[in-house]
Amino acid sequence: MASASTKYNSHSLEIESIKRTSRDGLNRDLSETVPRLPGETLITDKEVIYICPFNGPIKGRVYITNYRLYLRSLETDSALILDVPLGVISRIEKMGGATSRGENSYGLDITCKDMRNLRFALKQEGHSRRDMFETLTRYAFPLAHNLPLFAFLNEEKFNVDGWTVYNPVEEYQRQGLPNHNWRITFINKCYELCDTYPALLMVPYRTSDEDLKRVAAFRSRSRIPVLSWIHPENKTAIVRCSQPLVGMSGKRNKDDEKYLDAIRETNKQNSKLTIYDARPSVNAVANKATGGGYESDDAYHNAELSFLDIHNIHVMRESLKKVKDIVYPNVEESHWLSSLESTHWLEHIKLVLTGAIQVADKVSSGKSSVLVHCSDGWDRTAQLTSLAMLMLDSFYRSIEGFEILVQKEWISFGHKFASFPTAFEFNERFLITILDHLYSCRFGTFLFNCESARERQNVPERTVSLWSMINSNKEKFKNPFYTKEINRVLYPVASMRHLELWVNYYIRWNPRIKQQQPNPVEQRYMELLALRDDYIKRLEELQLANSAKLSDPPTSPSQMMPHVQTHF
Repeated sequence: MASASTKYNSHSLEIESIKRTSRDGLNRDLSETVPRLPGETLITDKEVIYICPFNGPIKGRVYITNYRLYLRSLETDSALILDVPLGVISRIEKMGGATSRGENSYGLDITCKDMRNLRFALKQEGHSRRDMFETLTRYAFPLAHNLPLFAFLNEEKFNVDGWTVYNPVEEYQRQGLPNHNWRITFINKCYELCDTYPALLMVPYRTSDEDLKRVAAFRSRSRIPVLSWIHPENKTAIVRCSQPLVGMSGKRNKDDEKYLDAIRETNKQNSKLTIYDARPSVNAVANKATGGGYESDDAYHNAELSFLDIHNIHVMRESLKKVKDIVYPNVEESHWLSSLESTHWLEHIKLVLTGAIQVADKVSSGKSSVLVHCSDGWDRTAQLTSLAMLMLDSFYRSIEGFEILVQKEWISFGHKFASFPTAFEFNERFLITILDHLYSCRFGTFLFNCESARERQNVPERTVSLWSMINSNKEKFKNPFYTKEINRVLYPVASMRHLELWVNYYIRWNPRIKQQQPNPVEQRYMELLALRDDYIKRLEELQLANSAKLSDPPTSPSQMMPHVQTHF
């Protein structure tokens, strides 16, 4: 996405003059060029004063489409452009009144989900902000005004169909499933067992569908334990679910206990099933009051329970709000470390990382299958399972693999919507693009809370996938340092001394926080890669020239490459 000081640049945007019908019924040609996606239409435009937190008041013109708020400076000494997808807006408030005193005290205050706050001042006479406020409110929150989400109007075309990236059967086959311990069940094909689970589930082989129905009655939202990933060598499993419905009376369910024992028995190397409850223990106990709870030792004899002390979404949201307060608009250098510490954000990140490392290590080194859950099993649970799988399975560290991981552990299984320089095929831009379009409403990928809702709305047929855009231009998202490895487990250091705030995401809107572009190390590495490619090409030419003289077939370039040394 464009920053506050750079122009929008996207291969999929059409930069053109937009014609619209004015109030007098005549078409008028706007001389300014405004980026427009296929299917995007201009709703209104207005002259405003943008209260820039870095450069002060700037006179500009705001264009509001059914997808974005776009501002261009009208001042000759400023090239400022703002380009904000309306889906990023979380709140629109009026500031000041018709009698407010002071320059630029009357207008709109807009809070965004990407760390920004935008303030626009308008003229005080004649209710000049009414149209802009009503239009923004209407199109930023379309469902509340019986309007379609922009993703259903987007007419972008790409040469790759991102909706085909994830096929659950193919992904399970890649893991060597089904096998004599695990089977596919279609009990949820119409989402009758669990409306927030996918249609296809992987469960223990000797468990019947009738058993699954009885287990579902004892798990929150019927989110039963199902397999997410299996170790390619020792066959230990990562299983996910929601909390058991124990309640204050300490209810037991023989079918649930038998089912967890069946999961344990799929792994013959360890006599215990390890259960990781993402919550702090005090929260898990408190959940008994609302009918929830956790697996007790007396009911689940062959299981070991560990609490990971990760707080719930409400605590996380409050912490992130504090991060926003210290990164935008101003960063106080003199108090930066103490301010960051007061948000507790890195502490939360540390606990999530530590929990995921425990899951990965227990599966890989401890040779124990694990069951992961929180309350309902769709936020902290997905964080832990997906991070552990990212550490354990190098496939998920490729671009396509990461897309499948997101599609599988977050999108398919329902969710309310540190750096290893050579291990990941994708770069930072890839992650930021995903985060930006989590809110933008340009693609259908993250719409709705679960697979059943997306199916009811025919999302794949009616919208474009984010993966279509990314996979049509993969080079832009590739990490030049990537070295493909098979089955190497990554264990990040989850220590506060090694954790840093993701500056290029959280503080990217501040023009004073500028990263060197292009990165000199990355640029040098690209030069070396080009040099290597040149060596291979010359090698192939030499082989072709000599092949007529040799009776034996030429050695392949890949076999000869170890003898060619490139000095880094």
